[in-house]
Amino acid sequence: MASLSPLLAVILLSSSLTYIAYSSTLEAADDTTPQPWISSPGNPKPTNNILDVIDSCWRTKSNWAADRLALADCTVGFGKDAIGGKLGEIYVVTTPHDDPINPKPGTLRYGVIQDEPLWIIFAKDMAIKLDNELLVNSYKTIDGRGAKVEIANGPCITVQNVSHVIIHGIGIHDCKPGKAGLVRSSPTLVGDRQGSDGDAIAIFDSSHVWIDHCFLSRCADGLNDVIHASTAVTISNNYFSQHDKVMLLGHNDKFSADRVMRVTVVFNRFGAGLIERMPRVRFGYAHVANNKYEEWLMYAVGGSADPTIFSEGNYFMASSTPFAKQVTKREASGAWKNWKWRSSRDVFVNGAYFVPSGWGSCSPVYTRTQSFDVAHGLMVPALTSDAGPLQSCVVGKAC
Repeated sequence: MASLSPLLAVILLSSSLTYIAYSSTLEAADDTTPQPWISSPGNPKPTNNILDVIDSCWRTKSNWAADRLALADCTVGFGKDAIGGKLGEIYVVTTPHDDPINPKPGTLRYGVIQDEPLWIIFAKDMAIKLDNELLVNSYKTIDGRGAKVEIANGPCITVQNVSHVIIHGIGIHDCKPGKAGLVRSSPTLVGDRQGSDGDAIAIFDSSHVWIDHCFLSRCADGLNDVIHASTAVTISNNYFSQHDKVMLLGHNDKFSADRVMRVTVVFNRFGAGLIERMPRVRFGYAHVANNKYEEWLMYAVGGSADPTIFSEGNYFMASSTPFAKQVTKREASGAWKNWKWRSSRDVFVNGAYFVPSGWGSCSPVYTRTQSFDVAHGLMVPALTSDAGPLQSCVVGKAC
């Protein structure tokens, strides 16, 4: 479980991109209608961006900085009810300093461990190197809008045994394993930790979590793992790159408590240098919708232990590597044909293909407020063009 080697990165980054046309031709339409295309000097890939349903909820408003808490109303999918620190005060991070045992006011750690709800923002650009894993308490929002915020080159974020956490608009990369030792998780509790694995964001036994518009790359373990019966999670608008095992949903093949897991993976960009697990699912349910996949060296969507996966409206672009065309991979010895894995309105480019299985409906069972319209895969390059932190967010202007 390690980050991408330089050799594999070179292989992926040097792979050529080849577009294919669909066998059928759509009727002529106006400029707002998505069309299939063949990439060529005279017919380049469309580059216009389109706001997805989450971003259109807040990005067009010039007063977003004065009404930051309204962001909590904007997500969709299984993590819709995550409110983060919406019911609390604004807390401002003023220094990148970190003390895992006795954090000082003004630091990020001091804010995330408090028992009361807090909406955490940053006074300026900052690069934070944590001395040990950052344990986030319930009802917290980490909101990086308006500043360039990076957590890197040390242990990173752990969301464990809590609920209602929002992480938005920060870069998390080059994360290292945490050290065994004392780490404070609340104003009154310091626990003896065994050392974190080196994930960018690890979600253990938690619920109502939303990860949005983050950049995640090059970590010692996973980039965004959701395990130990975590549920009600939405992972959206993030940019993933340069990593091996990207996203694990489910602890292991014997941990059947993960069957309660419900995760929405939507509007993300899986960029250059990724190998596998986008995501890999065990036991639970994953709605994987309107994501852009820019090559994979092993597979894109995989799983074991009878998970249910609905791939809807994604854009899968295979590399020119002959053995890396299949989107799916099942870790099983012949017993997977009854697993519900479906593809609907996905786009497959350069020989990519999805192997479906099972029968009966596997559409997500959303509430009215969780549900959203999924676009056709042809729209995905435009929908995901602003994935990752939005550097265009300036106070007083729309993002």
